[in-house]
Amino acid sequence: MGLKKRNKVNAEFSMSSLTDIIFLLLIFFMLTANFVRIKPFELPKSDSKTVAATSIVVTIEKDGKFTVNNNEVSRRTLEQALRMAVRTSDNRENATITIVAEVGTPFDNVVLVMEAANRLKVNAIIATQPKT
Repeated sequence: MGLKKRNKVNAEFSMSSLTDIIFLLLIFFMLTANFVRIKPFELPKSDSKTVAATSIVVTIEKDGKFTVNNNEVSRRTLEQALRMAVRTSDNRENATITIVAEVGTPFDNVVLVMEAANRLKVNAIIATQPKT
């Protein structure tokens, strides 16, 4: 009597190609990510957990010194420098200005940057450090 062997379908899934793809995506995002360089001064503390992409960084020091993407600008040329930074940004439609203000900075300087961002129709966020 000739019994036929049943061919069972192998239900295993090979993960080797998937791990290669994930590794390549990881390398891609690491190489294309914007790294934010913030001067080492004390930031205001906050409970906020909001995380946003950063394309333009404006630092404000206590003495009124402004920098846009590590380039020092005067108070009068701040909006013009922001306009140029938005134009040259990789993501113009979703550009975000991160305001890094040192503790003790007059709030008028922060408001100046926020008003400029509003006129340019760009989102603005204030960088803080977590409360301990």
